[in-house]
Formats: sequence, structure tokens, C-alpha cells
Amino acid sequence: MQTEKILIAIVDDHTLFRDGVASLMGEFEELQVVFEAENGEQMQHKLAKHPLPQVILMDINMPVMDGYLATKWVKEKYPQIKVLALSMFEDDKAVIRMIKSGAGGYVLKESKPRELLEAIKAINDKGVFINEMVSGKLIRTVADNGAPDFSRKEFEFLRLCCSESTYKEIADQMFVSPRTVDNYRESLFLKLNLKTRTGLVLYAIQNEIFKF
Repeated sequence: MQTEKILIAIVDDHTLFRDGVASLMGEFEELQVVFEAENGEQMQHKLAKHPLPQVILMDINMPVMDGYLATKWVKEKYPQIKVLALSMFEDDKAVIRMIKSGAGGYVLKESKPRELLEAIKAINDKGVFINEMVSGKLIRTVADNGAPDFSRKEFEFLRLCCSESTYKEIADQMFVSPRTVDNYRESLFLKLNLKTRTGLVLYAIQNEIFKF
């Protein structure tokens, strides 16, 4: 019995990259590319004319309508569609902003086709995927595991991590030393089995610890 294909769309302003991803993803029997778009505005028009994708691969920096606005629009109009951000670099600020816009995770553009396939399957199934940020494990939810035991300072640090402040600026806002902030970070990494700040932010957003 053949498994039902995951319908995907690719939104990226670089034609060669977009076409290349579409071609590579089209080779996997688990996937079907329903459309490509070069920016968020074109994506809006194509969503009205094509079968709805289950997962959209979304570039961040695009003209006319960028990934932030396009993702926010998708989650407002089609909340059932999962958005997987495509990032050229591991840029905490950009990825955090994409996650706060509604993306369920991100992959680097240099990822291998098989890695991208696994990311698409994971986000379609679980709604969340962050490559290498959580050692290949999906972020645990409070509902499934119970709320971790955070100290008041750790909770405050987690809240400030969801801003665009640097670690040094967070230390200043908390009136503690950068070394103390490092301790809060490492403690949360250990408690949540995470590896990066973006993983902390996604955890906070997915579990609605803070409202944005």
C-alpha cells in the first residue's frame, strides 16, 4: 500500500536554488511539490490556485513580501500548514523572529536532500523541527513531560532569551554578570536537553510559556 505523499511548496527568490530544491524533493516518493513562488505575495496567489501544501519551505530574506510577513500571513489564514524556514546561516535573531512569526523550525540551505526530507517529514508529523539544536530529538512539550523545575532567575532569563537582546545585554538587564547568565543558560540546556538559544525560544513559544 502506497503511503500518501506530503504536499509541499517552496518559496524562495533565488530561481536556481528554488528549482534545484523542487527537483531534488520531487525525486522522493514521499513528497509532491504543488507549487513554487519567489516571494510571499506570489505565494498568496498560488495558494488560491493550487492544492494546499502541508509544508511550506520558506526563505527568510525575499523582496516584496519576506519570510516573516509571509509566515505570519500563512499561520493566520491557513493555521494547518506547517512552515519550515530556510536559512543561509545559523542566525539566532532571524530564526527566532521566524519562529515567533509561526515557523515550526528551520533548516540550513546547505543541508543534504535526505536531511531536508527528514525535516519535512518531522515537521509534518510533529509540527516542530530544529536541525541539530536538540541533538536530533523533537522538543518535548510541557503537556507530555510536565513543566521543568525552573528557578525564578532561569524563568526571567528564558523570557529575555525570546527578545533580540545579546547575552551581554541580558546580563545587564538582569543586573548580573555575563558568567551568571552563562550558568542560567547551561542549566536550562541541561534541564531541557537543548543546545542553543533558538532551541530555548522555540521551547518557550511551543509551550506558550510567554505570549508574543
